[in-house]
Amino acid sequence: MNACLFLPPRSFPLPFASSPFPRRREPAGTPCPPRAAPAKHPHFELLKDRLIREADRGRLRDALSTLDLMAELRAPADLVAYTVLLKACIRSRDIAHGRAVHRRLDESGLEPDSVAFNSLITLYSKCGDWETAGAIFRGMGERRDLVSWSTMISSAANAGVWSRAVALFVAMLEEGIRPNEFCFSSVLRACSNSEYFYFGLMVFGFLMKMGYFGPDVCVGCALIDLFARNRELALARKVFDEMFERNAVAWTLMITRYTQYSLVKDAIDLFLEMEQEGFRPDQFALSSVISASTELGSFQLGQQLHSRVIRSGLTEDVCVGCSLVNMYAKASTEGSMEDSRKVFDRMVEHNVMSWTAFISGLAQRRHDKEAIDYFHQMIQGGVRPNHITFSSILKACANIPDPAAGEQVYGLVVKYGMASINCVGNSMISMYAKSDRMEEARKAFEGLLDKNLISYNAAVDGNVKNSDSGEDFAPNHETDYSEIGASAFTFASLLSGAATIGAVSRGHQLHAWLLKSGFYSDQSVNNALISMYSRCGDIDDACRVFDEMICRNVVSWTSMIVALAKHGYADRALSMFHEMTCQGTKPNEVTYIAVLSACSHAGLVEEGHKHFRSMSSEHGIVPRMEHHACMVDLLGRLGFLQEAIDFIYAMPFKASALVWRALLGACRIHGDMVLGEKAAKHILELEPHDPAAYVLLSNIYAATGQWQNVAGIRSSMKEKQLVKEAGLSWMEIDNSIHEFHVGDTRHSRSQEIYAKLDELVIEIKRMGYVPDLNFVLHDVEDELKEQFLFQHSEKIAVAFGLISTSAPRPIRVFKNLRICGDCHTAIKFISKATGRKIILRDSNRFHCVEDGVCSCGEYW
Repeated sequence: MNACLFLPPRSFPLPFASSPFPRRREPAGTPCPPRAAPAKHPHFELLKDRLIREADRGRLRDALSTLDLMAELRAPADLVAYTVLLKACIRSRDIAHGRAVHRRLDESGLEPDSVAFNSLITLYSKCGDWETAGAIFRGMGERRDLVSWSTMISSAANAGVWSRAVALFVAMLEEGIRPNEFCFSSVLRACSNSEYFYFGLMVFGFLMKMGYFGPDVCVGCALIDLFARNRELALARKVFDEMFERNAVAWTLMITRYTQYSLVKDAIDLFLEMEQEGFRPDQFALSSVISASTELGSFQLGQQLHSRVIRSGLTEDVCVGCSLVNMYAKASTEGSMEDSRKVFDRMVEHNVMSWTAFISGLAQRRHDKEAIDYFHQMIQGGVRPNHITFSSILKACANIPDPAAGEQVYGLVVKYGMASINCVGNSMISMYAKSDRMEEARKAFEGLLDKNLISYNAAVDGNVKNSDSGEDFAPNHETDYSEIGASAFTFASLLSGAATIGAVSRGHQLHAWLLKSGFYSDQSVNNALISMYSRCGDIDDACRVFDEMICRNVVSWTSMIVALAKHGYADRALSMFHEMTCQGTKPNEVTYIAVLSACSHAGLVEEGHKHFRSMSSEHGIVPRMEHHACMVDLLGRLGFLQEAIDFIYAMPFKASALVWRALLGACRIHGDMVLGEKAAKHILELEPHDPAAYVLLSNIYAATGQWQNVAGIRSSMKEKQLVKEAGLSWMEIDNSIHEFHVGDTRHSRSQEIYAKLDELVIEIKRMGYVPDLNFVLHDVEDELKEQFLFQHSEKIAVAFGLISTSAPRPIRVFKNLRICGDCHTAIKFISKATGRKIILRDSNRFHCVEDGVCSCGEYW
């Protein structure tokens, strides 16, 4: 297709081409007498200077009045004055005054030169009046020069009309006009998208031949953007490195693009190199590198960059402020959320980005009520939320849960027309699903115009957790996944959803579909597969995926260490950590949490102390609250309760509820009522509305027969409207999730289940099983206590697994709380009696029971 077809038709009349005032016509055949140059008015130069001064100051109304005054005094303005006026209108994007200047120029009878024509084209194109700009451009005919073409191409590129910019560039070449660096930069900007990337590569070859690659900074920046926006970061960096001269804009552009595509280490290295080269970073470079440090998880670097911001005098910049708010909000150190609040409060100006960064941080840190309060302040301040704000606040409403607040936010979502946006709709689905309102969740799902895998995942996860198979929501064939835009990220997200509920059959389907879709070599997908298989109790398949990975990162190694530790293979987990460091992969904070957890699960005190010390000494990682909690758990599980309390008091910061909860759990295991009461008191001071502390303390009292204290705690919980989390076990059979609570009789096969349980009780008692009545936390008769024990949800789930599956398929049971000691003993006997392998995942770890032996080694 001829590129000129994209141009407006040449017959379009030039606006204001004829004067509204009639001109005197000479008789036909009358020769035109030679015109003498008119004498200039004595005040012409004075009036012209006055007009130019007013135009330069942006006082266009006064400048037009001066223009009219010059006409009245018969000292008409020349083309220079009109051009100055037009350029002033361009600077202020004032098309109304620009049209007035154009009209007066047409009425003046002056013949515009190429400068005036180009100014008119720039005015109309930059103000969005393409019709008039095109008409003027065509009307120039042969007077069109390189500036005219470049102006049209640049304006089209800046306005996002890429097809017009490309067509104009081709038409210019057909006219035989040689492009300059400004023209190349403009057309490259128009090609910085997937649709015209191929044309951008041709332009790249053209400018290489013409010698514009390297010497010109603007062309270099345009090329960097061309490659970076099309995810060719290596080519973008090559262009950057080959530039003869680099300015601060080029450095900032490269740093920003690295950060946007999560190459955060490259962004930080380039920033440091920029500083060494003597360039002063602006607000855009600093905000980008702060975001990079946040994504890297380097809080110390973020603090150093904050100091750099203060020295640069950019503390009041909104863009930098948003990055700092986000950085502190995402840091996991004590008091970092308060630092985020301080940065937010000190910002002179707040926009939707700063509000969203702070509200998202509060929601991520589970400060949900506070997030809702700030959201109200944002609305009252007249700031309109965007889709990210709504997504974050809906998550906060889901976490509380607060149906009333959720309904109000939903009303605003509908009012602003954002209910069909993916991230907002997905958060709405999750919010409704968490409050068991699946009909509303279904409506939110159906309202999405462009459903993606995350949408399906949110809906399926909600349906499954509400005792539904999720068949109405889930795509059933690999073609469905391709139709909804399957990507590595969405596959990883859905695999994580399958792992959360232990849906191993769904995980197998996803594994097959992603192999067919070509994601088998993607690192993030393989990491998600390791996590999925390990969390579903299939450690062998997790190891197989890890062994077949071509390229592993710290997440891959950490996922495998966690998997081995949770399944009771502490020695293998620690050996893998050693192998990881030997191969040159640097561990991070999460890796060390996995290593310390492995030591805790195996009771390796000396090994735990060694790794805790090596964090900072060998890898420069400052132990966080989670690492200290792991050490308290390690000491407490072994019964070193005094050492654990001494360790807490020696911590460099105040212990959180997480640390005290670890100690309280150890006190429950070892029956230390005095220290348990002390730990519970600290937890309730820090988190007064956490029912877990009350429950653990109540269990300690119940285990020692102090029923009066148990009753007191239950009464206190009732007064504060705190509800203990109900024990729940579930398992997947034939793509359906089956849930069981204590004494559950709702299942359609409950009679068969309890008949099987009765049969099992007789068999395992014959083998030597004796019910441990200490695990009945109610003051009732022993006979009734034994009956209560066999109504525990995990025993019911195991019985259902036995009547629903056959050997050699293992029985996989998942529980939301810690398995009780009696159930642990009973399941070992059941495994030996039936010859079945039973895998149970509780809130702490996996118990893989085979032939009466558990992988936990009786230590959990």
